[in-house]
Amino acid sequence: MVNLLEVLHKEIMPAEGCTEPIAVAYAVSLAAELVEEEITGIELFLSGNIIKNAMGVGIPGTGQTGLPIAAALGAVVRRSERKLEILSGLTPAELASAEGLLERKLLEVELKDTPEKLYIEARVHSKNHTATAILVKEHTNVQYLAKDGQRLEPKMDKADCGDPLSLDPEVYSVSLEDIYAFVQNTPFGDLRFLLEGAVMNKAISEEGLRGEYGLQVGRKMSQQSALNLFGADVANRIIAATAAASDARMDGSAMPVMTTAGSGNQGIACTMPVIALAELLGKDEETLARAMALSNLITIHVKHYIGRLSPLCGSGIAGGVGAGSGIVYLMGGTLAQIKHSIQNTIASTSGMICDGAKPTCALKISTATNAAIQSATLAMNDISAGLNDGVIFEKVEDTIKNMETLVQEGLAATDQAILNIMLSKGAASS
Repeated sequence: MVNLLEVLHKEIMPAEGCTEPIAVAYAVSLAAELVEEEITGIELFLSGNIIKNAMGVGIPGTGQTGLPIAAALGAVVRRSERKLEILSGLTPAELASAEGLLERKLLEVELKDTPEKLYIEARVHSKNHTATAILVKEHTNVQYLAKDGQRLEPKMDKADCGDPLSLDPEVYSVSLEDIYAFVQNTPFGDLRFLLEGAVMNKAISEEGLRGEYGLQVGRKMSQQSALNLFGADVANRIIAATAAASDARMDGSAMPVMTTAGSGNQGIACTMPVIALAELLGKDEETLARAMALSNLITIHVKHYIGRLSPLCGSGIAGGVGAGSGIVYLMGGTLAQIKHSIQNTIASTSGMICDGAKPTCALKISTATNAAIQSATLAMNDISAGLNDGVIFEKVEDTIKNMETLVQEGLAATDQAILNIMLSKGAASS
């Protein structure tokens, strides 16, 4: 039981901006802090998934999109201690300095041939020094840090103790029965910290409903007009609230979100439907915290098999599965009905690909939220996809493990194909 609490503490953390470009900013900042001189060059060597997820997303506080401005800001702000909130408090002067670095063409980006889905190598040069920072597997996991070829030990803080990489992998593949027992039996005081994420993610959802962010998926769904075919029923209010948070985040809102398993959109996808429904049903804080613990842990559990970065949409599949589970819990469902919901959601969303982080993520999240609501509704009526239905197996754990097989065997070349398509747009327009 204690290990699952550790998982929650390590896998749920605040971030400002999309985690891939922000992780690049973090890596550049780590290296830039070591040269302690005027920067003469920045080299980035990145895995395809990092490039894919950083190309089209808004960078907080800049009004700009993409990897270059995020990397340049990391070189300027040099606030690595803030990790995924490194761009918090960005000033106009810092933005101008970063733009100056780009105007001087000091940044070079290369695709790294590596088996790692998450790989960020930042080399920062000055007149007299070169510093390197390498992040692998996790967005804040510093595998290598060096100045002038001499390896250094990264600074550690309390939050680094027992990071996700050091936890027993069996914790991530724990049974649904154990997850459910943990949610039911853990003292509320130990789970109360999850409510901070509820406040944070609800705030950015409300911002997305107010502002003209991205495709305005949530905002337009919630506005009553002759052009809107959606009503104001419970389901559509939940979907709109969830999509709106992604609208704001993907379009560069400077508001933080509470991430799950390394992704803000996953955090939004698995918690906002639960937060919105709990409010509509008038549930108390303890019930909300337990439902959020369930939705987060099941999302993390599914994500363990899909992979940290993947050709499959983690927000849509893992986040949708988590959301459906939390919805069933709030409706008074049983463990058996939670399993039904998981089967139904995977049957609905298992083919959703990840084509990078960008404003249309809000569309995928709205689709996944709708699937979660449908799946939970069927589950509460004891209806479940079964053995004769495609990738669904009789045991829900086997169904979840099938997602790993799908990624590793069926979609091995999908990431590269997606990246090639995305990169071809630049060639086509030139």
